[in-house]
Order: sequence, then structure tokens, then C-alpha cells
Amino acid sequence: MNISYKWLRDYVDFDLPAERVAEALTSIGLETGSVEEVESIRGGLRGLVIGKVLTCIDHPDSDHLHITTVDLGTGDPVQIVCGAPNVAAGQTVVVATIGTVLYTPDGKEFTIKKGRMRGQDSFGMICAEDEIGVGNSHDGIIVITEDVKPGTPAAEYYGLTSDHVLEVDLTPNRVDAASHYGVARDLAAWLCANGHPVTAHKPGVESFKSDRNDGALGVEILNTEACPRYCGLTIRGVKVCESPDWLKERLTAIGQRPINNIVDITNYILLGLGQPMHCFDLAHINADKVTVKTVAEGTTFVTLDGVERKLSERDLMICGGDGPMCIAGVFGGLNSGVTESTTDIFLESAYFNPTWVRKTARRHGLSTDASFRYERGTDPNICLYAIKLAALLVKELAGGEICGEPVDVYPESIAPYPVTLSYSGLNALVGKEIPQETVDSILASLEIATTGRPSDDEVNLEVPTYRVDVRRPCDVIEDVLRIYGYNNVAAGDQLHASLSYQTSTDAADDLLRTISEQLTANGFNEILNNSLSSISYYDGLSRWPADKCVRLLNPLSNDLSVMRQSLVFGGLESIAHNINRKSANLRFYENGNAYFYDQNQEPTAERPLAQFSEESHLAIWITGDLNEGNWTYSARQSTFFDLKATVANVFARLGLNPREIALNVAEADDVYENLMNISTRSGKQLVSMGVLSQRLLRNMGIKQPVYYAA
Repeated sequence: MNISYKWLRDYVDFDLPAERVAEALTSIGLETGSVEEVESIRGGLRGLVIGKVLTCIDHPDSDHLHITTVDLGTGDPVQIVCGAPNVAAGQTVVVATIGTVLYTPDGKEFTIKKGRMRGQDSFGMICAEDEIGVGNSHDGIIVITEDVKPGTPAAEYYGLTSDHVLEVDLTPNRVDAASHYGVARDLAAWLCANGHPVTAHKPGVESFKSDRNDGALGVEILNTEACPRYCGLTIRGVKVCESPDWLKERLTAIGQRPINNIVDITNYILLGLGQPMHCFDLAHINADKVTVKTVAEGTTFVTLDGVERKLSERDLMICGGDGPMCIAGVFGGLNSGVTESTTDIFLESAYFNPTWVRKTARRHGLSTDASFRYERGTDPNICLYAIKLAALLVKELAGGEICGEPVDVYPESIAPYPVTLSYSGLNALVGKEIPQETVDSILASLEIATTGRPSDDEVNLEVPTYRVDVRRPCDVIEDVLRIYGYNNVAAGDQLHASLSYQTSTDAADDLLRTISEQLTANGFNEILNNSLSSISYYDGLSRWPADKCVRLLNPLSNDLSVMRQSLVFGGLESIAHNINRKSANLRFYENGNAYFYDQNQEPTAERPLAQFSEESHLAIWITGDLNEGNWTYSARQSTFFDLKATVANVFARLGLNPREIALNVAEADDVYENLMNISTRSGKQLVSMGVLSQRLLRNMGIKQPVYYAA
């Protein structure tokens, strides 16, 4: 996420340079990748100065050029040939000196050089608005009416300032920092911990008041599970126009394109406070209330991008008199947004269930700034504040009349989450004793409230609702530690460990490592495939029936909709990928898990996941030539017996006695054309190996035999 340095300073007072802020944010878990300077005008008006035209005569060899002498404040006037129709002696103008780089409206750059025009030398250029980026006019040169001293830098005259943009990489759990205020809140906590007591502050909304008591729309929520809170506000008589410079600069600095004053205000709230907002044109609602509900399966809806989508009965919609207007928390409708002809608006500030938004966004393949935040969990208790702040900005930038107080439908308030923290537990987990007063100070700076102290060692806390990832004492400890500073916890000079102790996991890892060494030494390559697979692979198979698949409730795509029952399909995908790239002689192996569902098992309180099981598998694939031919011998194609020898070598490496195993030829099925099973004398199945069926290979686009063991 891009964070503007100047915007950040709107919420917290500090004087650190941008590079130092980046270091501080990285140290507290908000890793900052880069810091870039952003100029409101490209080039920063470098090389441009204010000049005074001393003389101006017509060019003897041109009917439109003029020869001027200009005082640039350097002592000797310079001669500049100018073709502008409005140039005249006595004017104060903007001059691009020799070496200045200017940019055309389409982004191309050119450098001002000494020139010769119709036999007359020219040492610079007197500029028009569009030539330096301060306007769009090209009717003539800029004429400054104020009394400005020649030689004054143009950047100083125009009050040009630059900004710095910090690229902050957010981890998925830190949606609370997906805004300038969220980052400012963490930065303020770091400053407090480092001897600079400051607090993050939001703009006040105490001046909010309604202008009239009529004309307001109501709100009805028909699905409170998907929408626990919805705030709405009607404003009539607004004027939609271009945003002021300060707002455009805030948005463009972080890569947002200004649209109009109303839409820019909602984006300003989103990026400033982290609360997504939407604004409807009242003329398109056609009802006396806005209804939040689901609609019938298959209902068509055209979104802002012009795409017609078929809605699910699990898609939450914001509806007016003519039906759906917006996919809640995801994307607006084509005709519901604000345009230049809009005069009356309805502001929305809501809290939507993260799961509902995430599933809807995935169903329709949509990802927006709003859905990004709603999916991860926004703050339900900022909705009312955000809509009041937006209303005040609308009044300031677009006029209009606020119709009554905001409608706030909030059936069940979401309270801060209670956590009890043990100071001794914190010190034991961190590995250093942090003074209680330091811990309390950090908690207060993170807005985690103290509600009581059951004992000298414990404190009851209330975690604010915007911290959706802090629910346990260890989460609070992590928050304290990142502000306290990981570097402030020194590693001890003693290690207390038993290096000889080996768990069952260690033993399993050693076994897999031994097998991997054996196969790699024999020319095999290890592969690693996705545990998610396509349900189509299992259609019609008797060995791995489709109804035994563990299905995902919210799959990313149809090709990744189930957990794999076998490693075979991932390996065949890898083989097909290599064959299509002219590499047909392949020996692969993979260690991985397979997953199974058994509907006949009954879940119990002790075993709630009894229907699901997981097994660790080893798979081996051989295809193509075993050896590449050369002048001493011909290439030899691999056979089933090469696979059998490979399996036997693995058993030998593991120390398995050949007399303790039995080989049995089995009947072919829909996976194997020829099949042999290896089991212990007691009947425990160890390996199935054979030649994969032509049907299976044909479905994968493979035309050569593949030998497989698992």
C-alpha cells in the first residue's frame, strides 16, 4: 500500500525524515519497501525562473516571432526569441533557462538548448501554462501580474512542494494498517516508546449538524448476518465538480486518479481512515429507503465496468426501488454512481461480514480497494464517524443540505474483545523482563484499554474492534514486542536443549531424507505440486471415487476445487509440461500428503473431523528414454522393470529384507494398464506400481508410456 508522507503528518505530529519513518515502520512490522519522492508537477519546475521582459521588437525575418531581452536576475539580460502573440516589454514572465528539462502533455521530455531562429540567437524559452504543467492554456505565454523579483525560482513563486510515498507491504492480518490513520497510529506508538510522546488524531466532527428535517431516505436491513451495521445519510443540492488542489494532490501522490469532488471524498475516507464508502445518485434509487438484502439466484446485474453478471442468492446487494444498485462491499452498479448531473446523493458507510464479501468477490472475480478491506475485517465502530466526516467534506467542497441525522441501523453492537494478559507470561515468552509501566504505556499507545487488574501479575484488557487479529494473550504480547523492539531483546549466551532427543516427526523427516538422497543419486528430480486439484480428474474413477474427495467450500477456481486423493495427477501435469517443452526423458519423485473423505464415519465431540483423513505418500514416475544415446551405445527406452528396480533399491537402502515382502500381480483398473502390488508377508500394502492407463495419459495430453509407483 502506498502511504503519503504529508498525508501521514495530518494524523500524527513528527519531524522525522521520510527515510527514518520507513525504518521505523519496518521495525514494527509494517515493512516498507521503497521511499520515492513525488512531485505535484513533473520535473518540479527545476531550471524555471521568473524574468522581466526589458525590450520586445518584431523579428526582421518573420511575421510572428519577436526578439526580446529578458532580465533573469543574473546581471546581464539574455536574448530570447519568442513566438507568443501576447509577449510585450515590461511583462513579468516564466523563463526556461538553458539545460532545463520540460515535459510534453503526453509525457515526453525535451531539453532547452541554445537555439538560432531565423538568424537570431535564443538563450531560453518564455513559457506558456501547458509547457510547464501549471495549467492547460496555450493561447500565449504566462504573464505574472504580481511584483516578483527577476531570478526568483518558479517553484518558489508557485509554492510548489514535493511529497514522499512509502511503499508499505502489509501482511494479511494487518488490515488495520491499510490506511494512513492506521499507519499513523502505529507510528505514534513507536514514537512514544522512543521518547517522543505523541498521539494519533483524527479530524473532529463536532461541527456536524443537519440542515433540514425532511428529504432523508430510510434504511432497512433484511440480512443482519451479512450486514451487522449500515449507516446512511442524504444530502440534497450538491454541486459535482472538480476537486480542490489539496485533495487531488493527496490522491495523485499515492497513484489514485481524481474523478470528481464527491467520489474523491469517499476515496479520501477509504485511504485516510480505512473505511470503505459508497455514494449513490438519489435520482436512481427511486424509493423512500435503501434495502440491504440478497436477491434471487441468477438475477442479472451490470456493474460499473459494464459487465453483466449473474448474481447468487448468497450475494448481498444494496437495493433501491428498481432493484439492485450495488454489490455490497465489492462493486457498484453501472447507473447508481455520481455524475456531473447529480444534485442529490445518498452516502453509505457500513460494516459487512468479511466471509460474505470474500465469497462474493471470488464468485465474480472482482477485487477492489473496498473488498480488500472488507474481506479482512474493517472496524464496525467507525462507520458513524466516517459518514459524518464525509458529510462535512461534502458541505465544504460541494455545498448542499444535510437531511437529518445519519440513519444508523446497528441491531447488535460489536464490543471490544476482552483479553487477560500476564506480565510474567509476557516476560517468559519474550525472554526478557520488560517493566510493567513500559508494557502499560505501549498498550495505551496502541489504544488497547485497561479495564482491571485481577492481581499484581495480571491485567484485563479490551482490544479495539479494528484489531481483528488480536484475540489471545500471545497476540497482545506480539503487539507489545514489535513496538518495544525485537532488537532490544538480546539473545542469551546459553542454549538449553537436548540435541539427542528425536520426535516421531524427526524420524519421519530422516526417513524421507534418506529416500530423497537415494533417488536423487540415481538421477531422479524431486517435484512439488499443489495439494489442491481438479474434481474432473476423479470423475468416473473406481480407485479414487469423486465422492471420496475433500471439497473446498470456497474454491479459488474449478481447477483447484478439491484436495488430492493421489499424487499421480500433479506428476502427470509436470510430465506434460516438460514434454511440451521438448524434454521427454523424465524421472520424478514427490513426497506429499493425500486427503480423503468418508461420509460413512460419524463425527463426534471427541472426533469432529472423523470423516476426514490424511496420509503421507511417496510417488515415483519414469517415462521416456532411460539413457540418452551416443556414439558408444544406443538410447534405451525405460520399462516397467526400471521402475521395479528403483523401488527395490529404495527398500534396500532402508534395510528392508527382500524375504519379508511379497510381489503380487493385480488386475488392471481405470488407473493402471498393468499393476503389481508389493506387501509385507502379513498383508500390509506397501507399494502399487505399474503402467498408467492410456485413458489417463490421453486426458493429460501425454502420448508416451508412463511408469508409476506410489
